[in-house]
Amino acid sequence: MSERIKEQVQQQFAKNAGKYVSSALHAKGADLELLVSASQAHRDMKVLDIATGGGHVANALAPLVKQVTAYDLTEEMLKSAAAFIQGNGHRNVDFIRGDAEALPFAAASFELVTCRIAAHHFPDIPAFISEAGRVLKPGGRLQLIDNVAPEDKALAGFYNEVEKLRDPSHVRALPKSEWIQLLERSGFRLEALICFAKPFNFADWCERAGLAQPEQERVKAAFLQAPQGTRDFFSIREDGGELLGFTGEAAYMQASKVRPD
Repeated sequence: MSERIKEQVQQQFAKNAGKYVSSALHAKGADLELLVSASQAHRDMKVLDIATGGGHVANALAPLVKQVTAYDLTEEMLKSAAAFIQGNGHRNVDFIRGDAEALPFAAASFELVTCRIAAHHFPDIPAFISEAGRVLKPGGRLQLIDNVAPEDKALAGFYNEVEKLRDPSHVRALPKSEWIQLLERSGFRLEALICFAKPFNFADWCERAGLAQPEQERVKAAFLQAPQGTRDFFSIREDGGELLGFTGEAAYMQASKVRPD
């Protein structure tokens, strides 16, 4: 099952790679600004950006640090990210293809590991966190941003269902409480957790995933037929039976690798 999911991820992002470079939702935002400002970046720092996608984190940190490794499962995403980052004149970024759950790097190789808007595609998030901790130096930081599910199980189930309908490579958005438990059980100390409302335009959300019209109709029906409490929670917006958008949530999490005694 895990390998099948990873094949779906590669298929999904290979055909839509360029859209994620140009996507305003990924290219900008308060979450990206917060990550960079809180990174404590310096000229001797080596950074690993896991699931780099369009390369926006790697691009933002490259002028501030010694070296960035942009790492992604999908070759086409790496090519698009490389064109974007190198086109901006950055020459201190390496592009390496690989699995977030099995990093090909030696222990204690990086001062900073980042991962933005990607972990909901990982089949084994505990393995990803463990690997991030392994390659970090003691005292190093993990900066993680992802879409998060509500704590309420019914609302979380709805959110993950519509995400899966839109994009079969979606695995699961975790609630914040589960992220905290996973990080602390994996040898991290949580330093910050900041939440962001995340408004989605329905047409743009579907177009970025390359969703065909019949599939769009199924996703739209799931939203429009949702119970009133669900519609209120996600601020589902419609006009004359047309779905305009909804609002989800993302969380910025910053954790440090606990130093050995």
